[in-house]
Amino acid sequence: MEFKQFDIPDVVEVLPRVFGDARGAFFESFSAQRMKEAGIEGDWVQDNQSRSDRGVVRGLHFQQPPYAQAKLVRVAAGRALDVIVDIRRNSPTYGRHLAVELDAERYNMLYVPVGFAHGFTALEDNTLFLYKCTNYYAPQAEGGLLWNDPALGINWGVHNPTISAKDQVLPTLAEFDSPF
Repeated sequence: MEFKQFDIPDVVEVLPRVFGDARGAFFESFSAQRMKEAGIEGDWVQDNQSRSDRGVVRGLHFQQPPYAQAKLVRVAAGRALDVIVDIRRNSPTYGRHLAVELDAERYNMLYVPVGFAHGFTALEDNTLFLYKCTNYYAPQAEGGLLWNDPALGINWGVHNPTISAKDQVLPTLAEFDSPF
């Protein structure tokens, strides 16, 4: 596995070593030992999967403490633009976002630490998005930021996205009081 660091601390892209031949491909999608060596630690307790068609935007979401979650995300089919926003109050990169294309053909993953709002847009129909989480989902702890907040300046890469009613009424960064 190769680990790519970013200028937003603690965020890591994981690029697994893929073994391919005429039969298909094989790769190690998770190794606690290799993750720990790269500074990615956590008690991984829940896996989630969603399916989205092209143009669906999900996010920007997080779980508030004490239910906060780190995530290891990847795409099993299709492609997605994964977006995270640093919402750690005392972080020098507070309010900055990072976008990484996750692609089933590249098998790449993104580690999203606690203290980040997370979302993605499906770039292809039938995109399967996988989330490995360090805490259980708790509906009472849901939080989020408005996906199209002009202050964030996120280019989601799609026109006329499909957004849930819940995601259309989340607060902007200026209205937000971070619990992190």
